[in-house]
Amino acid sequence: MPEGHTIHRLARRHQTLFRRQHVAVSSPQGRFIDGADAVNGRVFSRASAWGKHLFHHYEGGRIVHVHLGLYGKFSDFPVQDGVPEPVGQVRMRIVGTEKGTDLRGPTACEVVDEAEVSAILARLGPDPLRKDADPSAAWARISKSRRVIGALLMDQTIIAGIGNVYRNELLYRHRINPHRPGTLMEESEFAEAWTDLVALMKVGVRRGRIITMRPEDDHGMPSYAPRRPRTYVYRRATDPCRICGTAIRTEVLEGRNLFWCPTCQS
Repeated sequence: MPEGHTIHRLARRHQTLFRRQHVAVSSPQGRFIDGADAVNGRVFSRASAWGKHLFHHYEGGRIVHVHLGLYGKFSDFPVQDGVPEPVGQVRMRIVGTEKGTDLRGPTACEVVDEAEVSAILARLGPDPLRKDADPSAAWARISKSRRVIGALLMDQTIIAGIGNVYRNELLYRHRINPHRPGTLMEESEFAEAWTDLVALMKVGVRRGRIITMRPEDDHGMPSYAPRRPRTYVYRRATDPCRICGTAIRTEVLEGRNLFWCPTCQS
């Protein structure tokens, strides 16, 4: 599932492609016909993101809410030589003056109003990539919870936008055992991790990749997969820790794969 930096990149991209344009919106697949008709031909005002939720704002107050889920993806195409025929199950197509984009496989694609957007946001924790993020709201919930920090960081109602890569890598970078209950976290630890998370996710927005390795720790060990950035622990089960050499461990925690170093994160 795309993490928060990807959604913020999409918001910036769509704002660049379509802002202040009358856009054509359709649903070649047929599952978003009513929603597409509601915004078709309207001016695309702006795009915004909160955690893993993307919002397209149109003049007149109508908003398209998109959650990509596990399989959702946007793909852009040029329109100067004509609009191409859709390929595959395109839920929503947006066509502007120079570019278009197709959305396939999202978990959610719906037209909502401001009240419904407020209801969605009310269920989410602060987003580290937003200037209005209030980390104290996340800390208040973490510090009172007996759930382990490895699970709390993946809870979108506590912090919006963190996915499995950022979760595992952030805990390693701060030498925090993922099995430690929230009630045993120190506020100073959380504050340092939050500051680091904001910086890491901003790099992700700029570069389009999750970069977590500190240069001084990058000794050339291969990544977990070709053309993927090197990680400390993510998807490195049984491989030696880049710092101490201990075998990285893994387990399933609340349905997601957890990775950690039992020595560095003891």
